[in-house]
Amino acid sequence: MENIAETLQRISRRKKDETGLIEAKSGRRVSFGQLNMLSDRFAVYLKEQGVEAGDRVMLMVKPSAEFICLTFALFKIGAPVVLIDPGMGYKNLLGCIERVRPDVLIGIPKAVLFSRVFRKQFQSVKKRFCCGLSPFNLFGGDIRKGGKGGNASLPEIFKPSRDDLAAIIFTTGSTGPPKGVRYEHSIFAAQLRLIRDYYQIGEGDIDLPAFPLFALFTTALGGCAVIPDMDPTRPARVDPEKFIDAINHYNVTYSFGSPAIWNVVGRYCVKRDIILKSLRKILMAGAPVPWDLLQRVTKILPETSDIYTPYGATESLPIASISGREILTETWEKSRNGKGTCVGFPLPGINIKIIAMVEGPIHHFREIRELSPHHIGEIIVQGDVVTRAYENNDKENSLAKIVGENGFWHRMGDMGYFDERGRLWFCGRKAHRVELADRTLYSVPCEAIINEHPDVYRSALVGIGRDEQGKCADAALIVEPYDIKKTDSNRLLAEIETLASENSLTEAVKYFLIHESFPVDIRHNAKIFREKLTLWAEEKLS
Repeated sequence: MENIAETLQRISRRKKDETGLIEAKSGRRVSFGQLNMLSDRFAVYLKEQGVEAGDRVMLMVKPSAEFICLTFALFKIGAPVVLIDPGMGYKNLLGCIERVRPDVLIGIPKAVLFSRVFRKQFQSVKKRFCCGLSPFNLFGGDIRKGGKGGNASLPEIFKPSRDDLAAIIFTTGSTGPPKGVRYEHSIFAAQLRLIRDYYQIGEGDIDLPAFPLFALFTTALGGCAVIPDMDPTRPARVDPEKFIDAINHYNVTYSFGSPAIWNVVGRYCVKRDIILKSLRKILMAGAPVPWDLLQRVTKILPETSDIYTPYGATESLPIASISGREILTETWEKSRNGKGTCVGFPLPGINIKIIAMVEGPIHHFREIRELSPHHIGEIIVQGDVVTRAYENNDKENSLAKIVGENGFWHRMGDMGYFDERGRLWFCGRKAHRVELADRTLYSVPCEAIINEHPDVYRSALVGIGRDEQGKCADAALIVEPYDIKKTDSNRLLAEIETLASENSLTEAVKYFLIHESFPVDIRHNAKIFREKLTLWAEEKLS
């Protein structure tokens, strides 16, 4: 099994003096040789301080050269890095920390102080390292100084076995409590191969990664990563001027980020007739990508450039992909008529099946019943980017993993189907379906019908009065208008009710409600918290 840190080591020998990373905010440039040397020094320093292979290291450092080098350093010594998005909120964050039980904390001064305040959740932490200057050295010396000392180089990079962890990365928790996903070194190696071979990303490319971890892949592939001047936990609040300036100033060739970013940047560019001439491709992931967003962003790209929307999850990414131009020219008309969202063909080496839905665990692959094309069922996947387990979570492992003859299958928690060409169509989360006495309604197809109304920004299908078997007494569609203040609520409700009654997908919906602003996830500003909406709707209707 290859350690991803070895790729940086190889690249640094060939491209020692070439720029491997730029911090857009400060203009700081770091060469590949410096990246490798700094990660070596961090690795040596951490080993000298007693950090060993297998120690779980929680990294709470802002996107920067230090974040990248510390991550590579931990890979080099075999200490799994624990990454938790602080944007999930303090309650979820503390719960994740308590469950994963880190041995070591490396964090900015604020994070180290946080660990001192919440002692119960951080009680497993034996060593703390501060990345940054703290007042009067209250939290110890700055680890950055430890990484500067001498010309120490690591004698040998950790050689992982099949089961050795590289990282534990937490899900967003948009459909339940966040879960820690175990990433072996082999998962990162497989993701690196897919990014390089399928998306043709590598040496000569310049990336503006809005997901900080993606900078690891860029530098490991010999490309230059430009760390954007933004808060990655608040993508919808990106400053479009700064983001665009980084693209133009550094001749960025591709960018991997949330649709929330491109919604802001796309509107800004369209309004000012800006074309991002250097961009060859954009990868949008992490949340649904609406057709109007694809249409808008396509307008600000050169004609030879394209958008790609990789489909997957924290547990398995990427597993399928489609281009923006294919969506706009071939599949969107079907999507707006309730056929679901086409997420493309399975990627090379990825095996996807649609199976008859099962509510509880599926213990072995021989228990599944595979469905034919155009029949909606559960999406399951097997491949070398598919993770094998959650950390310290036997219950979720039993629900999400299926033992097969050639390894584990992962249940995506999504519903969908294959078309006659073998393309995968997404019909919504399994937890978001509404089962009535005589039929099942799926969120994405039903909402597409209502979203056609010009005053509707987005909609959400919810079940009302769920019984012990999961059946619902009724279904409700809740809409969020573009501008609640300018909306005639009675007129809008009457029109969407008529719209729903005229379509076989939505004719069974009984209730229609207007909500001023949907509760959504902080990270992407797109994943709707339907459980909260359900409670709100039931209270309204009672």
